[in-house]
Amino acid sequence: MSKITMEINNCHCGNNISYNFCCKKIHLDIMNAETAEALMRSRYTAYVLANEDYLMKSHHSSTRPIKEKNAIIKWAKSVDGIKLEVLECKKGLQNDIEGMVEFKAFFYENSKIQMIHENSRFTRENGHWVYVDPV
Repeated sequence: MSKITMEINNCHCGNNISYNFCCKKIHLDIMNAETAEALMRSRYTAYVLANEDYLMKSHHSSTRPIKEKNAIIKWAKSVDGIKLEVLECKKGLQNDIEGMVEFKAFFYENSKIQMIHENSRFTRENGHWVYVDPV
């Protein structure tokens, strides 16, 4: 997708605003993710864009998959994101320290539509939201 198209179209995360006014702000400064859902959406977009630095930074230090980083990015570059559906959020608001987000992420892989359905756990680390692990 060209830069111009990305600026005009809705963000990959499914919000009805452009990437520049949505996930890009969080990718540039993780403190802009005010909720666990916002962080989760920004991580989905980071997978679509294969933004390896952000994927590592937005992952809790105790569960960060540093050894798998190259494999994760290789996979992200090999698939095409279709859409993200947020099904439910528990806690994870501005004043919370923990949250859960249930979502479905759809993508093309090997010419087939695939889906990841996950309940994700989030917490605050160093003052900002991070992904911990699936529940």
